[in-house]
Amino acid sequence: MKIEIPGYRTLEIEHLLLDYNGTIAEDGVIRRSVRDLLLLLSGRLDLHVLTADTHGTAKSECEGIPLHLDTFPTSDAASRKLAKLQELGPSRCACIGNGRNDLPMLTSAAFSVAVMDREGLYPPLLTQSDLCVHSSEEALELFLYPKRIIAGLRG
Repeated sequence: MKIEIPGYRTLEIEHLLLDYNGTIAEDGVIRRSVRDLLLLLSGRLDLHVLTADTHGTAKSECEGIPLHLDTFPTSDAASRKLAKLQELGPSRCACIGNGRNDLPMLTSAAFSVAVMDREGLYPPLLTQSDLCVHSSEEALELFLYPKRIIAGLRG
């Protein structure tokens, strides 16, 4: 996905890295509307869900959605998310998250979105991400309607 942002930069995004709890899932459950958006996006981007899986539901909730699921220990979440980003190449990645353990990943990606949905937002993400939105749906829709990204970032 190539997005030319006048007066800013050109993004060439291949991978979308997604935090799970608080970002695409609420209390461990993916809302139907979010599931539908993920299915649409899976045809455009390589989706990666990165999670410590607090509720133990990520595998069953992500079933049927074409994506890569990486789970890891809670104590190591921030470094594992950053490592996945570095493995895929930060310049080719966009990230969406809401928590403190998302900060290193979001600040290193080519494009990042902070989500302030029902489970809250770690305040430093407001100033460290490229865009901030109110919901998981709004975050995912940015990649279906990239002119929204352009409108938010152009010079």
